Amino acid sequence: MARGFNHIHILHHAKEESIYGSWMLEELHEHGYEMSAGTLYPILHGMEKDGLLNKSEVNVHGKIRKYYRATDKGEEVLEEARAKAYELFKEIK
Repeated sequence: MARGFNHIHILHHAKEESIYGSWMLEELHEHGYEMSAGTLYPILHGMEKDGLLNKSEVNVHGKIRKYYRATDKGEEVLEEARAKAYELFKEIK
């Protein structure tokens, strides 16, 4: 399960398109998440291990970049999280 808003945010973007760590870190910072690469990369690896993300490696200008994409399971978890967030929003509104 996604354990926090940062996980949901990652799944949202990984469903829309392939993401990579430094881009995701910048995106999270833009939304007010105080997170370092040392925190993000273990989250991505854990989400991959949990079957929420698939990883592919691409050579970009001579360097290997790891791209992540939401799996079917990741998309299901995202939909569950959206439903729960919507219920919470209705409750606290």
